[in-house]
Amino acid sequence: MSNPKLIRITTVPLSLEKLLEHQLRFMSQYYEVIAISSDKPWLERIGEKEQVSTYNVEMSRQITPISDLKALWRLYRFFKLEKPLIVHTHTPKAGIVGMLAAKMAGVPHRFHTVAGMPLMETTGNKRKLLNFTERLTYKCANAVFPNSKGLKETILKEGFCVESKLKVIGNGSSNGINTSYFDPALYSLDDVQILKDDLGIDINDVVFLFVGRLVGDKGINELVSAFKKLNIQSPATKIILVGPQEQHLDPLLPDVVREIENNPSIISLGYQSDVRAYYSISDVMVLPSYREGFPNVVMQAGAMGLPCIVSNINGCNEIIIEGENGLIIPTKNEKALLEAMIKFVNNKDLLNKLKANTRKMIIDRYDQQHFWNLLLNEYNTQIQKCIK
Repeated sequence: MSNPKLIRITTVPLSLEKLLEHQLRFMSQYYEVIAISSDKPWLERIGEKEQVSTYNVEMSRQITPISDLKALWRLYRFFKLEKPLIVHTHTPKAGIVGMLAAKMAGVPHRFHTVAGMPLMETTGNKRKLLNFTERLTYKCANAVFPNSKGLKETILKEGFCVESKLKVIGNGSSNGINTSYFDPALYSLDDVQILKDDLGIDINDVVFLFVGRLVGDKGINELVSAFKKLNIQSPATKIILVGPQEQHLDPLLPDVVREIENNPSIISLGYQSDVRAYYSISDVMVLPSYREGFPNVVMQAGAMGLPCIVSNINGCNEIIIEGENGLIIPTKNEKALLEAMIKFVNNKDLLNKLKANTRKMIIDRYDQQHFWNLLLNEYNTQIQKCIK
């Protein structure tokens, strides 16, 4: 007898590749898994890597009504043909078109993971539209999985969903963290020194690291401005920026773009498929984001032995415990960010104390295999609820 079908959907393949890495392969032991996303060539590469089937549906993270209706129709027809037991969506656009199509097609079990809310940074008519689509997504779902406790509280506060539908899996996250893969022991002192030499990093430099999209709501404007001031008063500092600029979605300030391009102490590397080496040569991870769901990069940094400076937002303030594995600062606060960075530059005892705690705290709370089993159990629990 063949396994029941499980369909997982994200707006873009990057989310499948990075946010759900290896989870689809794990689930394929129990379900016939089909991954759906945009960008057919990239999606097919992920399918080969995860050893699951794929189906391409073009979706955009922007508001595109005609394209969204086309995606809705394609998904509806596909669900009617495939008759999956479960459709599980991630990311806002995949959530609304995926949950609505699954509801229309009569898919019995419809789950949506919330890993952040871009709408929280919008206003006016656009905010009203996004509020409506958020509520409709949750209404079409049988269960909604916020990937942090803070995000669950936000959903309830905004009135997007009834509490009985909401469930945080484990301690949060969408995928846990593979602590065997993110392990500083994989990089020797020689490996670290060679990469530092290649990037022009001196042995005495304190190295800060940002991993993510270089956009406004990740706090990059504040980060670059704060680092510029830090670097003037403490020249033995560097910052590595790993991630793409998305000027068409959330552009950086022109002065910030110029500073990134012209400051030799700012090392901007663009998108990197494997970020572990950059964690291995850094001292502190910085994520001054305005909003997050449950940031993988903070877990990755902790697993690699880095303390973090993070904004006081949901997800970040659950992974980081002030003074134990990092420092927590107010959002959009360049002054507080600069002060936190100065603390790590001037207080090596604090830096070393926090470094000693970080990896163990991540292993104890966010082991990936444990998370996968919890999600599998949640599928089974939700299915049994309907049977009863």
